[in-house]
Amino acid sequence: MLDTTFFAALKERQASHVAIRRELIAKAAGAQSEAKRAIFALHRDDMAGADALLGSSSAALMEIRVKIAGRPELADEGAYRAAMEEYAEAALYRAWVKDGTVGPVALEGVDHEIYLGGLSDLTGEMQRRQVRLATEGKVDEVRVIKESIEEIVVQLLEMDLTGYLRTKFDQAKNSLRRAEDVLYEVTLRRS
Repeated sequence: MLDTTFFAALKERQASHVAIRRELIAKAAGAQSEAKRAIFALHRDDMAGADALLGSSSAALMEIRVKIAGRPELADEGAYRAAMEEYAEAALYRAWVKDGTVGPVALEGVDHEIYLGGLSDLTGEMQRRQVRLATEGKVDEVRVIKESIEEIVVQLLEMDLTGYLRTKFDQAKNSLRRAEDVLYEVTLRRS
């Protein structure tokens, strides 16, 4: 009948998979939370706090990568990919706040879909910063942010984004629309 040795090994593999998956989900949730907190630290101009949180998030994500080596099916786990995307967004926002540049994210496992999702979300963080600067009357900085968001949207527009990434792109376009509105309002008040 059944090959009991085979089924015993199969049962062990499944139990191991479930245990690693649960651990991955918990660790990914922590990494995602730290990346979100890094973004909030950047909104408060706390670069040191953001760096510490990004370092901790990165370390957790790398631990996950090591843990799932040899189990490629777990690399597609939603919680892990969401944490990677949040990290990408936070790393991109940090670079933009610090240097005004947007480039690659130096973390193994950030594929093009994760990057593009994080890049699209970056526009929302930039727009939030723009609102703060508008309330402070910093019109020139408000304009620079609108132009930066526009550059990102133009790059995304040149790609054939579908599915999940199309939704992210639509959100980036909404960030651009809001950024244009903020610049318009600030310019009117200044006149």
